[in-house]
Amino acid sequence: MWCPNLDAFRIMSVVAEVSLPATEFELGRIFEPVADAIIELEPLVPLCETTVPLFWLHGAADDSFFESLRRSPAVRSTTKIDVFNDRTLFRLDWDARTDEFISGIEQHDGHILNAIGQSDAWEFELRFATHEVLSSFSTYCREADLPLTVRRVYTPSDPEDTASEGLSDPQLEALTLATERGYYDIPRSCSTKELADELGISDQAVTERLRRAIVALTTAKLTEIDASM
Repeated sequence: MWCPNLDAFRIMSVVAEVSLPATEFELGRIFEPVADAIIELEPLVPLCETTVPLFWLHGAADDSFFESLRRSPAVRSTTKIDVFNDRTLFRLDWDARTDEFISGIEQHDGHILNAIGQSDAWEFELRFATHEVLSSFSTYCREADLPLTVRRVYTPSDPEDTASEGLSDPQLEALTLATERGYYDIPRSCSTKELADELGISDQAVTERLRRAIVALTTAKLTEIDASM
């Protein structure tokens, strides 16, 4: 009796790496006046009208930074949550319904896996249920005159595959490339700028992918050690 391969019919999600000029969507315009700021969305918090997202500011945050955010008509309030040597975690209460880009992600049941922004442009990793939904979202952006640039589209690895130790595909790619190019050699054989150029993303995005990859690897290994004790 013939038995179908159910894995062949499994619906696989799709991830798109995209970029958008800061002036072309509301969230980008909120941060656009803040020169040289590098902002990262905390991916554990979903972005929708019922939640207040958390962001990381890489670098020192003074009162003028928060005052510049509050001047945006879309911002209700900002709150500093945690301060570390090189970054600040803060809450931004804003009306996401005024943002066509963010609303489009929500309407297509998309998820923001990662978002890094500067005053000129933002880079996103977006997950959608299928390629068809991603195509629909791309059509939505064109009709809304959002100049979205799609840098890469891929199907994530099987979440049950433990070979990558919890790393996302972009994190594994960045870590592998950094190792192959000698980024961790002493002295270093390449810079994050060189890695960024090869991957087609920003210097800051490479730095964050490497940082998250190391955290994921360390967490997986510590969990493994703890389970064996």
